[in-house]
Amino acid sequence: MLNFFTSTVGKKYLMGLTGLIWAGFVFAHMAGNMLIFVSADAYNAYGHALVSGYIIYAAEAVLIASLLVHVFCAFSLTIQNRQARPNRYAATPNGEKGATVASKTMAVQGSLVLFFIITHLMTFKFGAHYTTIVNGVEMRDLAKLMVEVFQQPGYVFWYVISLLVLMTHLRHGIGSLFQSFGLLERRHQPGIKKISWAYAVVVTVGFLSQPIYVYLIANK
Repeated sequence: MLNFFTSTVGKKYLMGLTGLIWAGFVFAHMAGNMLIFVSADAYNAYGHALVSGYIIYAAEAVLIASLLVHVFCAFSLTIQNRQARPNRYAATPNGEKGATVASKTMAVQGSLVLFFIITHLMTFKFGAHYTTIVNGVEMRDLAKLMVEVFQQPGYVFWYVISLLVLMTHLRHGIGSLFQSFGLLERRHQPGIKKISWAYAVVVTVGFLSQPIYVYLIANK
């Protein structure tokens, strides 16, 4: 079993599995954040519910472990691929057999996404701590922090760029996930591409709606 997961095929399976975990988390996180459009209290109550109890520690442990495995496998496979092809081909294939810009820059995209995750955690999870009362319960005022952060044009610009990179990474990653699990037959490719694009666009638009709303509308 250990030999399988240290092999190229095994690492691709691990990347697919850990990518699936993060894809589910990203969608759930985006959906939960949309509560800011309901009310500040609803958003704060949602955030408070997430950190109440011990299940948050198990969830964070799974996410951190998945991220570490995903990053390790990505860098390991990248190094193996470069070592297997030390010499550049005189001509690279185009069309369906050719690698897209997205596929050739997945390592760069992943590095930017990782840096974005770190800065995002520093800004929101470990950022300024405001408190508020919702239904008689004192909790962190994440809505106030969101408004404060997204009033900064520099951060909004960085956030938008990061989410566009994330969209590209997710779009290509979802397609690669099906390929890693051996489910990407030729007849399924058009449908998988549409699903990948739809997922990536929905997640990106959902996340971007918050800074755009705060900066362009709520801040007026």
